[in-house]
Amino acid sequence: MSDIKFNPIWFDSLGAKSMATLVETPDISILIDPGAARMQPGFPAPEEIKTKLKREALHKIYHVAKKVDIIIISHYHHDHYLYQNEFLDVYFNKILLVKDPNIFINKSQRKRAVELFRSIAKLYGIEPLGTNSDSGYDVEEPINRLKHALSIDFGDYNERRANILESGRKRFEKMRKYWTRLPKINELRVPELQVNFADGKAFKFGDTIVKFTEPLFHGVEYSSLGWVISVVIEWQGRKFIHTSDLSGPVIEDYADWIISENPDILVVDGPMTYMLGYVTSSITLKRAIENMIRILENAKPEVVIYDHHLLRDSLYRERTSNVWETGKRLGIKILTASEYLGHKPVVLDYV
Repeated sequence: MSDIKFNPIWFDSLGAKSMATLVETPDISILIDPGAARMQPGFPAPEEIKTKLKREALHKIYHVAKKVDIIIISHYHHDHYLYQNEFLDVYFNKILLVKDPNIFINKSQRKRAVELFRSIAKLYGIEPLGTNSDSGYDVEEPINRLKHALSIDFGDYNERRANILESGRKRFEKMRKYWTRLPKINELRVPELQVNFADGKAFKFGDTIVKFTEPLFHGVEYSSLGWVISVVIEWQGRKFIHTSDLSGPVIEDYADWIISENPDILVVDGPMTYMLGYVTSSITLKRAIENMIRILENAKPEVVIYDHHLLRDSLYRERTSNVWETGKRLGIKILTASEYLGHKPVVLDYV
């Protein structure tokens, strides 16, 4: 093998929520976000099919996870990591590069992270929780990094947006205090396991560099869904990016980051069009589409997997048509994971 190779193990276009992706270089094998969850009630497939596909996804991911060297967990939503007792042995003899569970994390993800690390630590007879964390006191206000997003004039929406951002700032101040009260989850170190909190860090394995972003909003600014980390895998100048849950990306600065990295292969979760009118506003969708078009026009990746949240909606292609048309115009292979694997997206089987 003389290149970065990747394989979408399971994605939403295959009928269960997931972004599980295998990446291999001549040095190392990596599985990103090995988890899967059942499709939402509004997904058009019958309930028994949703259950079947979730189980199929989990078992396929599990068997791949058993064989890799490194597992990456970008955040603690159940469709992004294996947590069930029957699958915990995938963490034996592994290097784990994971989202820091002590900071830039909402309460529901923190609870899940504690459960996961306690379950893993129990396998080795150790305790993952320490004394109260000192995290939070010196944390920079995350909105300050979003120079591009803050510079945009949204016209009639400006006042409403300013109120939303101010509410977000207040919630963030409460979260900073919350993080300081938490018992710290420690990075686990035993002969059979190495857990590294990866936020903002880079790791080198032979000629392979695995580099992580600082925590990024899960979608729009101050999203109640929390934070994620995205990853760049580089080998001899070739680059692969897995965004995790940036929902588009919605935020302009995150699109700028992708463009600056200039990836050859990009795996990106599209916007939540199935939540249009609820979680996703028309303005949010417009931002996500414009950001994706900018990425295509400026980074010109060879292959783009455009999937995850997007493929929960049978109208995904119509609602993001400008993205697909831009890819076609530029000669960029933009595909769902199922199409990359030679299959029709499952959501289209039930319309």
